[in-house]
Amino acid sequence: MAAVDAVHARRPVTVTSAPASAATAAATATAAGATEHVDVLVVGAGFAGLGLGIRLARETTHTFVIVERADSVGGTWRDNTYPGVACDIPSHLYSFSFRQKPDWSSVYAPGAEIRAYLGECAREEGLLPHLRLATELLHARWSDDDGRWHVSTTGGDFTARALVTAAGRLSEPRFPAIDGLDTFPGPRFHTSRWNHDVDLTGKRVGITGTGASAVQVLPGVADVAAEVVVFQRSAPYVVPRHDRDYSEAEKTAFAGDPQLLDDSRSEIFRRAEETFPSRLGREPQLGAQRALWRNHLEAQIADPALREALTPDYEIGCKRVLVSNDYYPALGRPNVYLENAALTSFDGRTATASNGRSHDLDVLVFATGFHSTRQPYADRIAGRGGELLSAHWANGMTAYASTVVHGYPNLFIIDGPNASLGHNSAIHMIETQLAYVLGALEHLSGHPDAALDVRADAEAAYTDAIDAAAAETVWLTGGCRSWYVDDRSRRLTLLWPGYALTFREANGRFDAAPFG
Repeated sequence: MAAVDAVHARRPVTVTSAPASAATAAATATAAGATEHVDVLVVGAGFAGLGLGIRLARETTHTFVIVERADSVGGTWRDNTYPGVACDIPSHLYSFSFRQKPDWSSVYAPGAEIRAYLGECAREEGLLPHLRLATELLHARWSDDDGRWHVSTTGGDFTARALVTAAGRLSEPRFPAIDGLDTFPGPRFHTSRWNHDVDLTGKRVGITGTGASAVQVLPGVADVAAEVVVFQRSAPYVVPRHDRDYSEAEKTAFAGDPQLLDDSRSEIFRRAEETFPSRLGREPQLGAQRALWRNHLEAQIADPALREALTPDYEIGCKRVLVSNDYYPALGRPNVYLENAALTSFDGRTATASNGRSHDLDVLVFATGFHSTRQPYADRIAGRGGELLSAHWANGMTAYASTVVHGYPNLFIIDGPNASLGHNSAIHMIETQLAYVLGALEHLSGHPDAALDVRADAEAAYTDAIDAAAAETVWLTGGCRSWYVDDRSRRLTLLWPGYALTFREANGRFDAAPFG
């Protein structure tokens, strides 16, 4: 390889469903106990799953279905409906390069607009007949007897020559252990399962966590709550959000000249790439990132004690760098209190932090992230010899080309091992993996009896190169604990430790050579 530089119910939503004919056929097949046979089965209908579906529908003759456990498409943008939810990558780059949108409302699109975009993609690209909504993966097993994956779901059974997981990294909420939580009588819910039936007006609200969702949700909660207590285990780095609405003239210009969209996308990508050397601790980029944060903090927080509490004790970039213009001001409001300690216990309504201070609360919001490095679907996929993918990943996720795993023929993982970025757009990475998967499927079409099982030594060599490149990055040297790093092996398993461009150079084209 080249060198590498207690969940509450969801809010009712409008269902993007399959046409009645497709839904009826699927229900009939399930009722009859029939098994549906397809070339490709995709798990998940977020950006990755829909992106692959669009490419398959446009460019191939493969039969395929997309199974989705929820009742609509959208992935994380369906699940996250909390106040203030928005993207922290500019809209023109956080969308498919092969289906660009000229009329984004603003530089950073709100979550509802991104979700609507994905729904539009599914409808207009003809994916509805391929969708199996409210259909959860239960178990998938590879069979050498017929060279197919045998898949059980809540909506029936399937066989598929290729299985693609596109379940995303931010799908399973993480809840911290809090002593006495069951004694708390008030509503409690995760930001990704926001309970819109709970009116926060005049309430005493606790928010535990200070990551991306907390930074976005706090200002809106502070607008209506009587009191807000933010429990901070560690301070985040927050930098300015250069957001604005696009004018109607700009939208018209983008619609009339696709090159303008391409140019905007390229410029955003280039600027993001320029920040990567800071993740290697290099100057002047690292100093520039620190100065950007420091100037933002000092401009927005006047109280020296609060500034001190909001100063991280680790290197910038070690955790996700957050973008917000209203988080710091919200913390300075008279009805908001920053508790510079983790929430550890409850006694009825009384919440106590690790420093011993207590606060009476009416509502608790978990802004505590996700199980990102230990993917739940891995417990449901069995490869050759019946080994679960979770057992293969006992020391952290691994894959060759960040996409294929030894012992799991014709399995392709999007948004999996080292396929994320800490400085640029996830959509660039997804599209790179889509190209790899489509190349592999083309190879399988030309070899009807083949099964693509990457060699163990190829996966191991790729993993070793990743680990070596990761060793010098801020994610492992910056003095923090983050959701980028596997909490058992302490390996960087989520992020690509290099430029986004080098990921595409290394993994954007399928090569059959490393397969046995």
